[in-house]
Amino acid sequence: MPIGLVVMRWDDRVGTEILAKYPEEIVVTDKTLMQVYSTHEYSGESGMISLMVGSLNIASFFTGPDTSFYIMLLLSLDDDPDAYEGGLADTSRSILQHYDDGSYLQMIPSLFQRLSVYPSLNDEQRLAMTYQDETKRLVINRLRDEGVLSKSELMVWLKDRYTQGFVDLDSVLNDLIKREVIKESSVKGMQSEIIFFTNDLLMIRRPPITLLKDPAEKGLPAELTSDYIAAVKRFFQNYSPSDEDNLKIVEIIVNPPVYETLRLLRTAIVTRNELEKLKKKGVDNIDEVLKILWESQIIQVFQDKKGNEYYALLTDFNISLMFPKYLLNIIKMEYENKSKADQVLVEYLNVLEDAYMEYKAKSKEKVEQED
Repeated sequence: MPIGLVVMRWDDRVGTEILAKYPEEIVVTDKTLMQVYSTHEYSGESGMISLMVGSLNIASFFTGPDTSFYIMLLLSLDDDPDAYEGGLADTSRSILQHYDDGSYLQMIPSLFQRLSVYPSLNDEQRLAMTYQDETKRLVINRLRDEGVLSKSELMVWLKDRYTQGFVDLDSVLNDLIKREVIKESSVKGMQSEIIFFTNDLLMIRRPPITLLKDPAEKGLPAELTSDYIAAVKRFFQNYSPSDEDNLKIVEIIVNPPVYETLRLLRTAIVTRNELEKLKKKGVDNIDEVLKILWESQIIQVFQDKKGNEYYALLTDFNISLMFPKYLLNIIKMEYENKSKADQVLVEYLNVLEDAYMEYKAKSKEKVEQED
């Protein structure tokens, strides 16, 4: 497990400078800082390096010469630094986007917590982290409108959006490629690499179907089951999906203690005593977690005649990949308007065909596993 996080910057006058660290008691010597700096300087490019300095196992992400920030994750000796690369890239963007107003300092403990669990995240959590990132969200929304863009055009557009900010396009695109949201390839006759949108993200609240099938079997007293079913129906009668609501739920999924609680509530309707047992899994402040879930309209609390409280999911949430069939109409329109080169659109159709076949195969495999 990671043991600490250090944010360092290079200053031409004073050399290495620690801007923040967590926990506060960790000690990193000037010699170690210089060794990290020198190793990055040798490569001369933004990105992650790993190195051993004495008994320290370090994964460090360099934001590039324009900003010169170093995000260092101190690891246990048996940790694999490469497993944290994507998380460090995301953390670097979060810090730099909130650097000017100093708000990144309050984010350090939660960023460290998210980095600590990064290698063990499931697909749902990774997709949520992808969409939570503002830059990735901008790219996704642009591609929803056009489907395909040159990498150079995308870079210029992002720099216009972040006139004073930090954009590491390669790390952004690498994560989207890993999540199978995009594909990057060259097309004959085009000077720049081409970015193809291959899978969209479906995000929507859904009823907690497993619990609703038999609430009493899942822990709710029989006399309260009709109240529970009515509460869920009332919510979805007035529910309308929105990006604002989706981002609110994404915050829950990427918050380790809150997500651990959500995982339990997806399987059972529980009492406060059962929730307290989550402390063994890192949920130290159950009151704060319940407050977040309540304010986000994720849970409902029911009380029996004896005053016992039962915590039940009011809504669940789905975030998954979806094949973007709507893009076929966009491709047709772009062909008719001559807004994209013919060879690019032809290649895009081939890419989408491959993506669709992969999507169908994975969907079939998932159904067979559930059966």
